[in-house]
Amino acid sequence: MANEQYGFYVDTTRCIECWGCVIACKQWHGIFAGTVSRRNIDQIDEGAFPDFRRSFLSLSCRHCETPACAAFCSENAIEKRGEDGIVFIDWDTCTACGNCLTACPYGVPQLRYVESFEDYKADKCDACLSLERPLGEDPHCVATCPMGALHFGTMNEMEALAGHKSGKRLEGTTEPSVFVS
Repeated sequence: MANEQYGFYVDTTRCIECWGCVIACKQWHGIFAGTVSRRNIDQIDEGAFPDFRRSFLSLSCRHCETPACAAFCSENAIEKRGEDGIVFIDWDTCTACGNCLTACPYGVPQLRYVESFEDYKADKCDACLSLERPLGEDPHCVATCPMGALHFGTMNEMEALAGHKSGKRLEGTTEPSVFVS
């Protein structure tokens, strides 16, 4: 169990689907265009004309409190950090068996060719831990967001931000660490 679970808050009233978060993530992690993506933007359409509303939701790994991907990893290559609850993949241990791909209820992990290993590895958001992001510093997707729609911090901090906009925590059997408004 994490000392203090960290997660994301996405303010859909501010996201303009600029893709800055997705592009920053790909650039910083050396992911080529047209391949896997650690972060994606979903379009949400609600209502019918003339009362139609469109919003955008930037999502990555949910860094679940009970990560199914880790529970089903046959090599124990997926771990949840004690200090912040971030779920990450140890590429030295990963054999690309694919168990995490089928176990994740959100379809987050993907197989990615990793040149330094000359092989495929499971890949997903690690909140920029693989880039040695210091605890308390924002991941690159958050730091890049020009509209301030994407936030990262403790779940208490994210809940407070979401509460100001009548936001709520995403629901799921694995307790995703994401708030949305």
